[in-house]
Amino acid sequence: TGTAARDCWTVAFGNSYNDQERCVCAGYDNGDLKLFDLNMGGKLRWETNCNNGIASVQFDRPDIEMNKLVVTTLESKFNVYDMRTQHQSEGFSYISEKAHRSTIWLSRHLPQNRDIFATCGGNGGLNLYKYNYPMSRTKKHVDDGAPVGVMGNVELLNSRIISTQPIVSFDWSPDKNGLACMAALDQVVRVYLVTKLNKY
Repeated sequence: TGTAARDCWTVAFGNSYNDQERCVCAGYDNGDLKLFDLNMGGKLRWETNCNNGIASVQFDRPDIEMNKLVVTTLESKFNVYDMRTQHQSEGFSYISEKAHRSTIWLSRHLPQNRDIFATCGGNGGLNLYKYNYPMSRTKKHVDDGAPVGVMGNVELLNSRIISTQPIVSFDWSPDKNGLACMAALDQVVRVYLVTKLNKY
């Protein structure tokens, strides 16, 4: 007996650090998160479930070895995964954060500093975060001694309500640090400049 195919809501390329390596990360309506290795013919490399529908997935940079992945969901939650170390049974380590008190429609990393990212909420809010790395990114697993990822923490740098409607699209300028444009469901396109990012 087959099961009904789930709706895939979001995808992202990653791990494109040479001419051979490519991965696709996909998020589904039931909270499934799947990582496919294109270098191995699209083989499923890893999967987990985030408990709520996944609205957005984004690697901090697609053209380097997998480093960090931000996953946003329907129920006011986003996860940050450390994609450098995959344990055979534990998978990739992650932390969860609550934000916006509504669906988190997407996250976007700042091109000039991949440790800074924005999240856009169904409440019309825009949050700015910085990921802080731990002293060591790996430790030995207590059972098998294999490396397992160690997470840092997420620091909220700023938060502002931009619109009365959900922000459903956002992009950073690759040329001007802090310049961003966004669209909300209030029929308005906005251009913003986030200042003092050089302090981080």
